[in-house]
Amino acid sequence: MMAAPFTASGVAIAVDPGRMLDELCSHFVEHSTVKRDGDLVTLEMTIGKADIRHEGPKLAIELSCKSARALQNVRSVLAEHLFHFAGEDTLELTWSDAPKADRLPDLREIRMIGARNISPHMRRVTVACDDTEHFAHGGLHFRLLIPPKGRTPVWPKLRADGRIEWAKDEDALTVRIYTFRSIDLERGEIDIDFVLHEGENMPGAEWAVNAQPGDIAGALGPGGGGVPEATSMILAGDETALPAISRIAAEVPVGTQLRIFLEVDGPSEELPLPSAGTVELTWMHRNGAPAGTMGLIESAIKGALADAEADTFVWAGCERSEAKRIRDFLKTEQGHDRHKMSIGAYWER
Repeated sequence: MMAAPFTASGVAIAVDPGRMLDELCSHFVEHSTVKRDGDLVTLEMTIGKADIRHEGPKLAIELSCKSARALQNVRSVLAEHLFHFAGEDTLELTWSDAPKADRLPDLREIRMIGARNISPHMRRVTVACDDTEHFAHGGLHFRLLIPPKGRTPVWPKLRADGRIEWAKDEDALTVRIYTFRSIDLERGEIDIDFVLHEGENMPGAEWAVNAQPGDIAGALGPGGGGVPEATSMILAGDETALPAISRIAAEVPVGTQLRIFLEVDGPSEELPLPSAGTVELTWMHRNGAPAGTMGLIESAIKGALADAEADTFVWAGCERSEAKRIRDFLKTEQGHDRHKMSIGAYWER
């Protein structure tokens, strides 16, 4: 990775910094490229990298990112995990350029203006935002912040140690990750597609069904990877990945070759995927079987790779255990270039 212009240095003084370094390696192997050389660990992500060195009672941290936004995101993620891994032990985390304790720079309020079902189990919510341009670049995904009903939202703030400070108790927000399906800069509107799951504890789907025009929520982002820069792609996923795959298909340039595999329950869940690229689309139906149990996405990717060019970008979003199998296959059996793959665990059984 080339040297980036946005950098920050930090020091984490911990009770057991060696154990925390081990924990960072174990956790981030799913989310980044992890390289270890003795007491030095490097985490390489799409938006930047972190060099973390164990020096006596501390971890010395050097961050290098592509933008100020990326630097803020990497610092927050790393800070959150360091405190999580410290557990009950004390941890002192300081930065050479301590971030200003203030409202999060990537947070915007959104206002619900309409909703409709676009298939039996997919609901499209349209929201208005005073700064849609903010979300147009930098990733497909965002965190939806749902305030408690009937209460004035108390939005999160940035702490000096890099962590995000969230409201608690009766002001606690519900947070879920979603995809911006489309962004209309002229109208100042954003479409967000929600899978209407069966079962309990589905606050995002409940909000999509129950929100009324004028209801306020928060959008924190964007992040999570953008449209791959590749002339040939394999895109595969289930309903939860359908919004992201649809967005990628809609934004690729003319000449892009797309082989798309989508697992849904049945024909009634199929949706159009307009694209300037050349699309070969395969719908795979579960016909009543539980999602994430049939291995359809894994099988489709393996089959497609049999006659794919080596520089084909492989993108998948599905249940965690299937995503892990796909990732392991690409890395170990296929030896696929790590820069030409993005495999996301979108949910867990």
